[in-house]
Amino acid sequence: MRPATRLLTAGCVVLLAGCDLAPPYSPPTVDMPAAFKEAAVTPAEYKSAAPWQPAQPADAAPRGPWWEAFGDPELSRLEAQVDTGNQTLAATLAVYDQARAYAQEAEAGLFPFVGLGATVSNNKQSSQRPLRSATQPNYYGADTIDAQASYEVDIWGRVRNLVAAGKAQAQASDADLEAVRLSLHIELADDYAALRGLDEQIRLLTDTVSSYARALTLVQNRFKGDIASGVDVAQAETQLSTAKAQISDVTGRRQLLEHAIATLIGQPAPAFSLAQSAVPIPQPDVPAGVPSMLLQRRPDIAAAERQVASANQLVGVAKAAFYPSFSLGAIGGLQGGNMNLLSLPLSFWSVGPSVSLPLFEGGLRRAELAGAMAAFKGAGANYRATVLKAFQDVEDNLAELHWLQQAIRDEDAAVKAARRSVELALTLYRDGAENYLQVVTAQIAELSAEQTALSLRTRRLEASLGLVQATGGGWTTANLPSEKTL
Repeated sequence: MRPATRLLTAGCVVLLAGCDLAPPYSPPTVDMPAAFKEAAVTPAEYKSAAPWQPAQPADAAPRGPWWEAFGDPELSRLEAQVDTGNQTLAATLAVYDQARAYAQEAEAGLFPFVGLGATVSNNKQSSQRPLRSATQPNYYGADTIDAQASYEVDIWGRVRNLVAAGKAQAQASDADLEAVRLSLHIELADDYAALRGLDEQIRLLTDTVSSYARALTLVQNRFKGDIASGVDVAQAETQLSTAKAQISDVTGRRQLLEHAIATLIGQPAPAFSLAQSAVPIPQPDVPAGVPSMLLQRRPDIAAAERQVASANQLVGVAKAAFYPSFSLGAIGGLQGGNMNLLSLPLSFWSVGPSVSLPLFEGGLRRAELAGAMAAFKGAGANYRATVLKAFQDVEDNLAELHWLQQAIRDEDAAVKAARRSVELALTLYRDGAENYLQVVTAQIAELSAEQTALSLRTRRLEASLGLVQATGGGWTTANLPSEKTL
């Protein structure tokens, strides 16, 4: 090949291949701890208190429907309805579909535009039009049929960076969708755990009412025998009525949770109900993993990282605006003055390249580039903040699980002691060795200890759910849609 031909060929290759003005991309760096601090417990503590603590590989995380680890069929049945019935999730899915459409819209810029056009018009020109000759008619037709084609030669990567940014945004939207999905599933499980905790409270209070009723009968019999005073009867009646009032209060709170669950699964609250059940929800065993795994297992982190990638590509778009843009265009067709477009006698065409180069725009391009750089830095800071918050979420829930288990053991001991206190106080009261105030004091302490123990167990379940959410609920970045499918 002659040098001129080789130079022309190389120029065409460069022209078609173009270049990329976006900065080389890598996710923002975050200092990674080797392990979670709250996971550092002794083997003895782990055996009795913290099945979540030891770090495990990511493949040990729950997969699929994570709620099945809780071993509650009713919870699994309700969770299965969130994906199909929840309207918040449906709205978020529509946002993801919109992001995909935007990505496909940007990708259309990589291809030529081809279109057809036709006009049929009847026109009258002014008799006073400048330079009008005497032979020109007052009325004339102007009928045109044409085809147009245009193509932007993406030398500086403007279109390609727009496509890459759009696809990264779509991936971020998909991760946002999964974050919302996980949050809704966790919210349902939280409400369900709280509802079952209230069921246990109702069972406890129902048993308490029965116990207080028997105690009241004892006091009334003693009063009838002139062994007890009216004060004792009043105290026993107060205890019984207070316990009944607590049942009504807890039942009302339970109804609110039932309504919340109905909305989460997409059902009208008046048409939904859950039967009471005092069967405790089993405590699951799900490992927390190692800190670095959060980058792959948290959809909110993945969404933040994809936002950074999108912002990086938009920097390239802003830089490309400083350089000339090249496009190829062609138009051709037929034109005449009668209405028969298929037999127009005159043809026309135009073909050739065009170039546009900004010379002076009052700092517009520099401002756009500065804005794109600021958006990139902001997205990076948001990514780091999201990662740090993820570390905090895991540490918080590990700490809750660890110390709540210790609190449950202590409170269980308090319950046993309170029950013995009630038995001894009643025995001494029957024997006339104590007044009924001692019985009332012991009963109050017993009910308080038992309610606290049930509350601690509910909080432990909620901490378990918090840890599931903090570790991504089994989701990984491998679940993100690939760029080829967007």
